[in-house]
This record gives sequence, C-alpha cells and structure tokens, in this order.
Amino acid sequence: MQVAAEKVFCSADAVLCAARAQTAFPARPAAGKNDADKPEFPMLTLAQAQTILQNALSHAGSNGFKPLAIAVLDARGAQKTFAAQDGTSLKRGEIALGKAHGAVALGIGSRAIHKMALDRPYFVEAATHAVGGSLVPVPGGVLIRSPEGALLGAVGISGDTSDNDEAAACAGIAAAGLKADTGA
Repeated sequence: MQVAAEKVFCSADAVLCAARAQTAFPARPAAGKNDADKPEFPMLTLAQAQTILQNALSHAGSNGFKPLAIAVLDARGAQKTFAAQDGTSLKRGEIALGKAHGAVALGIGSRAIHKMALDRPYFVEAATHAVGGSLVPVPGGVLIRSPEGALLGAVGISGDTSDNDEAAACAGIAAAGLKADTGA
C-alpha cells in the first residue's frame, strides 16, 4: 500500500515538474526558412559579451577608475567573458563574479539586492547560502536585457566604488545595444 502511495506521489511530482517547465519555457512556433540560425530563446552572444567588456573597460579608463575585474555571464549563469586589469586586488574577480551571479540568480540587479539586504537581511543571507556563497549584495551587478526586455545575462564589476562599477557596467551594456537593469 505504501509503495502505491509513493508511485502516486512521484507521478504528481513529474506532472508538477512538467507544468513548471512549460511555464518557464513555453513552446515556440516552428522556425521558418530564415530562422534556422536564430536561437530558440534570446541569448547573449560571445561578441556581445566582448563588446560589453571592452566598453566597460574603456568607460573606466576614460573616467580614471581604479583597476577593475569584470565578469559577463549569460542568463544560465555561465561565464562568457572575464578580465582583471593589471593592478586590481587579489579577490576582485570573485567579487565581480558574485555581483553578476547574484543578479542572474535572483533576476534583479545587485543595487536591488543591496536594498533587500538592508530591508530583509535573513532572506539575502539564505539566498547567498542557496547559491553556494556566490552572491555579493552591493551595486555593480547589472542585468543585461535585450531591447525587448528579455533577460540575457549579467555583468559584475568590482575594483572602484560600487557606483562607478555599476556605471562602467551600464556603459558596456549600452555600447552593445542592450538594456541595463541595475535594480534601481
């Protein structure tokens, strides 16, 4: 009798998982002749990530910022590009990754995560634990959105003030023709 109940439970879980998957990733119409090279869902390309990185560095250089570490992640949280300028301090790379990873993991810019950390510290502490410690709740983690608003990834920057880190990220994203979402 107990085995049958477990089978029903597993079956209900499978249905719930399938329903969630359809909600998260709705079916798309079949691709047309000219759509063969287009991804099924909007994606951050390597070329876009490199443009963001180079223009964030250029913005930082033009404004006299301290040496930066810059991480660009796609919407899955996979690293697309990373750079640490000469002279940046030892752990800036991990901080930049934490800003970007936190933004992607929670779906909000790290400026909003910072506010959340002040208003609801237990939630941010739990979220940080849930993502394995890779969440830095200060400005400088900016979501990358398509012109239509789809989430493509995030940029995390560390090395100067949090406001300057965020400004460099926004400049890089704008140069790629994409929308920056700081969470403000």
